[in-house]
Amino acid sequence: MFLLFWAGLSLAAGCRLYNLERKLDPVNDDFLSKTRYIITREERRTFLLLPDTEKPRFIEEFWLRRDPDPDTPENEFKIEYFNRLERAGQLFIGEGLPGWLTDRGRIYILFGPPMDRITQPVGGDAYSRCQEVWYYGNFPVVFLDQMCTGSYKLVTYELSGLRDINMMYMQELSKAQADAQKTSLAGKKLIEFEARLAITAREPGRIEGSLILEIPYERIWYRSEGKKLWTKLEAALELRDAKKTIVWQDKRSFEVALDEAELERKTGKPFAMEIPISIRDAEAIGRLDQGPALLQIILTNTTGAEVLIKTLEFK
Repeated sequence: MFLLFWAGLSLAAGCRLYNLERKLDPVNDDFLSKTRYIITREERRTFLLLPDTEKPRFIEEFWLRRDPDPDTPENEFKIEYFNRLERAGQLFIGEGLPGWLTDRGRIYILFGPPMDRITQPVGGDAYSRCQEVWYYGNFPVVFLDQMCTGSYKLVTYELSGLRDINMMYMQELSKAQADAQKTSLAGKKLIEFEARLAITAREPGRIEGSLILEIPYERIWYRSEGKKLWTKLEAALELRDAKKTIVWQDKRSFEVALDEAELERKTGKPFAMEIPISIRDAEAIGRLDQGPALLQIILTNTTGAEVLIKTLEFK
């Protein structure tokens, strides 16, 4: 009965949001439709529940939260996002809906243009007929048009492998964020999560230290597992010399598990992640000393697939 009660509440809440979305005016409906790939569930819910008089302010703050450099008049994230929407609309027409709403448009907007795009025309075996394969590095994303009518559907459903590819080459959107958010250790405060680099030893053939990441507990997305709230945070690191060549890289995952009472007690406190850094390559260390080196941090909250990117000067 308890489960049925909560299921009923969830259904009622879902119906209410659905009805609110149907009643949106053209301007607000256009905003919600075009941001569908980047708006979070909580942001969408908040937007729909707001009175119409408050929605313009929400839209303004929505883009401000994603502005990689609020000190400049341009919002690089917003500009790049709408450029991709426009380009997707031009590239993927003929499927009976705007190009940015197609499967190919969605992948183009989220991950940028592929490094290689292979189109398979009519012919060949039954599976390879009328398909496109996009390559991001060595990772293929496959779209199949089964009836060869020009309507391509995504058949690569597991896209987590894209996270392992060098995002500085793969995603202009992420690159624009990272470039605009470059900061030294004495620079401005990071908005989404804090990062501190501590070098404990630096010699001609050895660098030792650690990177500490902190994100407030209340900013983490969780999923419910019994009485526990659980998620996994993934941190991918790439250290590059002045010529953008990778000198060192690492990837770690951190599980966060707590109940609602613990979450309430820890609100305002950070969840800390420490990643050791050990480089024992004299030639690589020499290249780091030849110019400004940058450490890119890609933090993924696997619940909701939210990706945060920061870049620190490595010194």
